Amino acid sequence: MVLRRTDDTVILHARPGKVVAPYWMDLALAGITLRAGTVLDGEAVIWREGRLDFGAAQSRAASSVTRARALAARHPASCACWDLVQHPDPAISDTRTLPYTERRARLLELLAEGGPPLQPVPATDDRDGAEHWYKALQAQGLEGVVAKQGAAAYPSGRRGWVRSATLTPPTVWSSSSRGPGSARNTWPWWSATRTAG
Repeated sequence: MVLRRTDDTVILHARPGKVVAPYWMDLALAGITLRAGTVLDGEAVIWREGRLDFGAAQSRAASSVTRARALAARHPASCACWDLVQHPDPAISDTRTLPYTERRARLLELLAEGGPPLQPVPATDDRDGAEHWYKALQAQGLEGVVAKQGAAAYPSGRRGWVRSATLTPPTVWSSSSRGPGSARNTWPWWSATRTAG
């Protein structure tokens, strides 16, 4: 989901480009607290009984607007924010060319003012920490991790990260060839995530 705060409203887009704010009005209302010009990349999630309930999120997304609003009243959503696409400061604005580590720092600054239901996903550059999260957070419905290159720009129109339901080094703690010769870039940023679907 992409959350775009304009001068007078909040627009939520699903990955295919469909406007979904009427189904996630609780997130749109939370987004109004952000400064105009902010664009976030994230995922709508619903917590129920101490766990992420992806079935509830999918049910709301597939329902009518009237039913979605009734579901929101019973089970409010949160937006797990992955990345910052655009910063509200005109001097910064489009952040897609910045390294992930810099976008992440600016995302944390922006979201520090508000808190839930708009919140950054946990992230670390420590493999042992990521492995601990992977094991501990499964009980809360998280099924895997995402690894992003710390120096990578935002991957507009393509996937720029690796996701896995395991933390085996060949699967996630991997490297990729980029640039001339055998230059290698590791994937040091780990985020807890849902991996199914």
